[in-house]
Amino acid sequence: MHGFLATICGLGFVLFVIATSGQTTKIRTATYRLDSTDGLELFDTNARIVDYRGRRALHLSPEKNHGADNGSMIALVAGSDFHDGTIEVEVAGNPMLTMDSTARGFIGVQFRAHDHSAKAEDIYLRPSNGRADDQLRRNHSVQYESLPDFPWHRLRQEQPGVYESYADLEAGAWTRMKIEVAGVKAKLYVNGAEQPCLLVNDLRLGDSRGQVGLWAFVATDAYFSNLKIDYAD
Repeated sequence: MHGFLATICGLGFVLFVIATSGQTTKIRTATYRLDSTDGLELFDTNARIVDYRGRRALHLSPEKNHGADNGSMIALVAGSDFHDGTIEVEVAGNPMLTMDSTARGFIGVQFRAHDHSAKAEDIYLRPSNGRADDQLRRNHSVQYESLPDFPWHRLRQEQPGVYESYADLEAGAWTRMKIEVAGVKAKLYVNGAEQPCLLVNDLRLGDSRGQVGLWAFVATDAYFSNLKIDYAD
């Protein structure tokens, strides 16, 4: 079987007991190879399936006449309703300098998204910052923002260094992101690291729920593969 929905590998339920409280938590896991655009809700992007660095992948690229000032390219997972749990995906982002000379290859994940991502939590990478010669740029390698009220530039201005951090990244290379979400807290792990490179202790949309989405800045040549969502509800 082919297609986005047909590539769900091991959608099911697992029960385990949290020893400290005696509560039982139900985990539902959905995995997607992203070898089809079926089941994706696309906004402000062209999407197609391509071969990239040894695998089939979802490729997001700007629509015709889509200027860099228009912001985001988004592919929401239809039917996803995420509260707490874990999101894992492999991403590869190359900056499109011909479109925006300051582009960094922004690419990442939205979660708890509402109203076609008009409201969403967003954690993303700036791949070309990870190995920059400038230390300040390296400190801006990973980023959290909350739309629409707390974009990255507002958070950086009001609380410098709190919502962004360093991670070793390479532009255009496959990079594994793992985001753990519980209540108003989130952690980002990169490339299988045991420790998170970013801690967010006050998600600005509060203890909410919504869709999961794949996100990239419009001046990014963006690729996604192997999405896995663990719903802990």
